[in-house]
Amino acid sequence: MLFAYLPTGTSLEQKVVEEGSEVPDNAVWIDLVNPAGGEDKLVERLVGVAIPTREEMQEIELSSRLYVENGARYMTATLMCQSDTPVPKTTPVTFILAGHRLITVRYDDPKPFAVARHKLTRSCPASVSGETVFMDLFDAVIDRCADILERVGVEIDQVSHNIFERDRSRTPKFYTVILQTIGRKGELASKVRESLVSIGRLLIFASNEAEGMRWAKDQRAQLKSMQRDAQSLSDHAAYLTNNVTFLLDAMLGVVTIEQNNIIKIFSVAAVAFMPPTLIASIYGMNFRHMPELDWYLGYPLAIILMITAAILPYLYFKWRKWL
Repeated sequence: MLFAYLPTGTSLEQKVVEEGSEVPDNAVWIDLVNPAGGEDKLVERLVGVAIPTREEMQEIELSSRLYVENGARYMTATLMCQSDTPVPKTTPVTFILAGHRLITVRYDDPKPFAVARHKLTRSCPASVSGETVFMDLFDAVIDRCADILERVGVEIDQVSHNIFERDRSRTPKFYTVILQTIGRKGELASKVRESLVSIGRLLIFASNEAEGMRWAKDQRAQLKSMQRDAQSLSDHAAYLTNNVTFLLDAMLGVVTIEQNNIIKIFSVAAVAFMPPTLIASIYGMNFRHMPELDWYLGYPLAIILMITAAILPYLYFKWRKWL
């Protein structure tokens, strides 16, 4: 679909550009969502710049993501998408600044776009331009990354509490759930960090190009501030990733300790029952000359001897604090 945003006083008006119609000349933001048919060609005719294909947007070389062509600045960033679902993913989004108009090309619907759209259609500066929309979009993108990392941090703290609290009623299912939670949070933190690295590179490129594009001083200062925010969030994402690794190691250590405790119980039981088994084996032999077999108290004596032989190792293990 093709959306055009037109300035109307102190807000932007969203207009859906239908097939066969033209893009308004006064649009400051053109949003291409899953462009099909000749939608990209319509934009190319209006702006005079080429619209990258989906394959071109997915390239990871820096020169293919951040470049200048025919006076337009092409910037592709990897943004988070579906972060509130069990299957979060990243998606490439291209931002093209041509003149004072912004063109965005995307094949998913990252939440910051809805946030920025809602804000700009309610209120925006009277002198709104593509640069203004660009700044609002990335302000929403960085806020969204911060929100995701805050949520991941809280959930990781809860997982840490569940791992290290003493609870003897744990079941194998408990450990399975914990491991799955650690894996999901680690994956989400890793994807956010990947997105932040991409955003940081884009902001550095935009800051370097701001002089040539004659951006206002306050906008250049805001770009610098967003760079610092992206870098600090990237460091925090790295910290959370390390924390997830620590919790995974701790979880595996707890499982190993509990397995060792179970094996220890079986080992102690086996050692404790070895002497009674030996006694029972001796008196189970079918030799003709075994004087104890003719004793009146021989059977009770053998039972008492086996019980005593089982209790003594148990007491010894308790005294050595092996149990």
